[in-house]
Amino acid sequence: MAQQSTSTDQVIDANGRPYNRLLLVLTLLVGTFSTFIMQTILTTSFPTLMKHFNITADTVQWLTTGFMLVMGIMIPITAWLLTRFNSKYLYITAMSLFWIGTFVCYEASSFGMLLTGRLIEAMGVGISAPVFQTIMLTIFPPAKRGTAMGLAGIVIGLAPAIGPTLSGWILVHYSWRMLFLVILPVNGFVLVLSFFTMRKVLQTSHPKIDILSVIVSTIGFGTMLYAFSSVGAKGWGDVQVYVPLIIGIIFVALFVYRQLHMDKPLLELRVFRVKAFTLSAILTAVAYMAMMGVEMILPLYIQTVRGESAFQSGLILLPGAIMMGIMSPITGKIFDEIGAKRLAMTGMILLTTGTVFFVTLTAKTPLIYITALYTMRMFGITMVTMPVTTTGMNALPIRLISHGTAVNNTARQVAASMGTAILISILTNVTTNRLPAKVLLHQAPLTYRTQAINANLAGYHAAFIVSLVFCAIGLCLTFMLKDGNNAQSTSVLDAKEAK
Repeated sequence: MAQQSTSTDQVIDANGRPYNRLLLVLTLLVGTFSTFIMQTILTTSFPTLMKHFNITADTVQWLTTGFMLVMGIMIPITAWLLTRFNSKYLYITAMSLFWIGTFVCYEASSFGMLLTGRLIEAMGVGISAPVFQTIMLTIFPPAKRGTAMGLAGIVIGLAPAIGPTLSGWILVHYSWRMLFLVILPVNGFVLVLSFFTMRKVLQTSHPKIDILSVIVSTIGFGTMLYAFSSVGAKGWGDVQVYVPLIIGIIFVALFVYRQLHMDKPLLELRVFRVKAFTLSAILTAVAYMAMMGVEMILPLYIQTVRGESAFQSGLILLPGAIMMGIMSPITGKIFDEIGAKRLAMTGMILLTTGTVFFVTLTAKTPLIYITALYTMRMFGITMVTMPVTTTGMNALPIRLISHGTAVNNTARQVAASMGTAILISILTNVTTNRLPAKVLLHQAPLTYRTQAINANLAGYHAAFIVSLVFCAIGLCLTFMLKDGNNAQSTSVLDAKEAK
């Protein structure tokens, strides 16, 4: 592993050579920002792409669905890649894949070519995201990891939130191809910089990859994520949802069973034997369910009920993204001083309070009020996700950091997809059940319009109530956290191995 010292410029890499930690961190931050922003930058461009390629809404959705599927498949595999390959060249490979995928998207002459580019991009992000977090947790001592993960939180939270707003502005002034062109030079710069600033900071070995685990993992997480991503359009009762979901659950269970019965598993799930890590993983997953679900349905409310454009809905959510970017490093430093418990409790209270007020939204709620509530929720999220994640990772020995990161990222990916699926399905079902009869549209159009709006509002209220339940569960879990940041803790796994 990389050795630490008091001087930023004299930390030692895995080969015993000094390197500039600041430049390495800056390279990781800019690179991660350029990759994470691509997760959401296409969301407002779907109508434009549907018209350009003459495709349906179900088809264009694969640009997001496919991206999330490949990302979810790659993350568990990356835990093995980190133990096998030089972290410098692994990161360069990830950035190269992302650049190639983005270039293919920019040059796309057909939807198939555009989708191919997105899937290549997702492979790069699926590798680079765990590499980024593992390196950030490894090159800083436990007592400073809160600050380090606070910096990571800037890009992890800010980039996806800025994506829709930036996309909306670009589409107003330029072609959809500009969405990819603006990222290419940034990613290219990071790629070149990586050759000079990145270092091998993780010890490697030569473990054999278990092909069966890879296959079972790919089928399990792939089909499960596909099922969750299809719920909004098809509903839970559709064969294209429940069959993949059942298959996914079965194969994920087989994957878990196999990993727990292997001496050198693809993904070390024994990290869940550490109670602090398990609690942090569950709490972070619940917080992501509450956050991502609302991030998906709130813009729908702004556009469908309030009649605002996608760009304007992005602007309404932008202050929340900025708040997250500002507060992430601050909460990271506070975590290093007092630990995660009080931070997480305060954050979940803010998140819960903001969600309570969302339940009362009407068709005339002032937009500034919505903006303020959303900003308060994002303020709360910054006090939960990164501090709680860091306290869990601090409870693990260095050799399991890569596996812990992969487990956390996979759990967040599944939780975010699950939370979004649940809220979208509730929104759709409640709205559909309360819509007035079509005959009323011809007999009393104004009455029909009023009842249709009320039906939509009932759907959003129901979805926000479920999100409130997620928040309440998360708040209860914060009381189980221990004081401190686990910086000096001895891992249960290490203690058992020492006997």
